Amino acid sequence: MNSRPNLHLNGIEIDNLTFSEAVERIIALAKTLQSQLVVTPNADHIVRLADDAAFGEVYQKAALRVADGMPLIWASKFLGNPLPERVTGADLLPALCEQAALYGLRVYLLGAPDGVGLLAAKRLKECFHGLQVAGVYSPPFGFEHDADEQKRIIDNINAVKPHILFVGLGSPKQEFWMSNEQSKLHVGVMLGIGAAIAFAAGTEKRAPRWMQKMGLEWLFRLLQNPKHLAKRYWKDFRFFRLVFQQWQQQKSA
Repeated sequence: MNSRPNLHLNGIEIDNLTFSEAVERIIALAKTLQSQLVVTPNADHIVRLADDAAFGEVYQKAALRVADGMPLIWASKFLGNPLPERVTGADLLPALCEQAALYGLRVYLLGAPDGVGLLAAKRLKECFHGLQVAGVYSPPFGFEHDADEQKRIIDNINAVKPHILFVGLGSPKQEFWMSNEQSKLHVGVMLGIGAAIAFAAGTEKRAPRWMQKMGLEWLFRLLQNPKHLAKRYWKDFRFFRLVFQQWQQQKSA
């Protein structure tokens, strides 16, 4: 049983878990079939939480909050409550599929461009013998504003009742969608995984392992897609100011 205190950062609580502990907790949630929500905070999320009350409500509903991103690991050490390691959506997808195959749990892939989800499902089933991919769907652009499309997606998911629903719609869309539809979905656990479906399919490349360990995966992704990510990563500099302000408050207290 993990006895490490959770990290409190900018008004939210982040579970102090190793990667293997997080996988174990998510699998336990999946088996309950109670539509639990898992979020993976990163520096961008922390900055957004400072300004967006609705995003904060999503976090309050989450059953589990695991640190996705080295800046959170660095911040936890600076604040005197170190998290052991990051728990990224890109790493959770294959690890949870491996456990799902072992325990006979159904998974569903929602998100990624047309054809990418099917390719990811094929590759994951090749890696993890017996994996049950109960469904794959790539929703059209703007689907969240189309009531008929929303109902179609929910009905398709509920028809197969997956234990694990992987949602790769990008942030914050995926977090808001999961939170808004949580009461309608008959799933075990749902988690936002960003580009992880594309990584699993091999249509997008992750940073080399050495860059991941040094906390430079953001730089690799920025060089891959500068137009889309430059604004987001520029905002992340505010994250360090928020962490420093919290450190000052702790010190004065």
